[in-house]
Amino acid sequence: MAEDREPSHPMTGSGQPTNASAAEPPQKKSRAGRNLPAAIGVGVTLGALIIAILLVESRGWVVLVAAALTLAIWELYKRLRQQGFHLPLVPLIVGAPLTTLSALPFGVQGVLTGFATTAVVSMVWRLFHNGLGGKPENYVRDAAITLFVATWVILFGGIGALLVLTEQGAGPIWVLMIAVVCSDIGGYTAGVLFGKHPMVPQISPKKSWEGFAGSMIAGIIGSVITVSVFLDESPLLGVLVGAALVVSGTLGDLIESQFKRDLGIKDMGTLLPGHGGLMDRLDSLLISAVVVWGIVAVLGYQMTV
Repeated sequence: MAEDREPSHPMTGSGQPTNASAAEPPQKKSRAGRNLPAAIGVGVTLGALIIAILLVESRGWVVLVAAALTLAIWELYKRLRQQGFHLPLVPLIVGAPLTTLSALPFGVQGVLTGFATTAVVSMVWRLFHNGLGGKPENYVRDAAITLFVATWVILFGGIGALLVLTEQGAGPIWVLMIAVVCSDIGGYTAGVLFGKHPMVPQISPKKSWEGFAGSMIAGIIGSVITVSVFLDESPLLGVLVGAALVVSGTLGDLIESQFKRDLGIKDMGTLLPGHGGLMDRLDSLLISAVVVWGIVAVLGYQMTV
């Protein structure tokens, strides 16, 4: 999860300063910026839910992803609306679950078709439903960010849903989730204990090279285990997969961090105490899901739909 400080001069979508973030009540936090007890409680609860679904009925993962993406779209819509952006809510919030669930009967074709349809409908919807009562204003800006959100959440999330529909069953999901969790824990621990050298202070001031090293070590260890156990592949592949997922997870954190800094906000929302909003948890997972899908394709695993 990205751990940012609030930018000193937050701006709205129209270029005007906003004090929306300043109104958020302060919370007692750890050195790394989290309400640690709340973060642990929420993390354990979410982890238990995912484990239960994967063990009982792995295809329930697709339904879980659909629900999460719908909430994420709503969260992003509210945040962007507060900053003066006008996104077409109806096509996005309908397209997110339909695109994801279409993976069950139609596989890759369902996700790609759902994403493309959502993108087209969103562009047309914004043209005629601009919320301003007159001719469209800021159409290019709003259409561009709509397509960014649709790609970031709906397409990447849909790809994440597909991971459970290969001949390896829930194996790729275990690899994805455990690598990202290990990376997050390793980075948090190393950053708190040893973090001295900022990694990209202009984007995420609290992210350190020491924390990245901790993420890399923990992520590789987790991936060696999961790739060997769940995919029955070489531990050497686990090393490569772990390194790739740590890099992708870190880049996902940074993308969301810059997104929030552009909006002048600290968290995407308040749905998950100790973590912020749902997107503050999905940031690294969405990018990493694409990486795992690429690995699945290279290994030649067949789809089961």
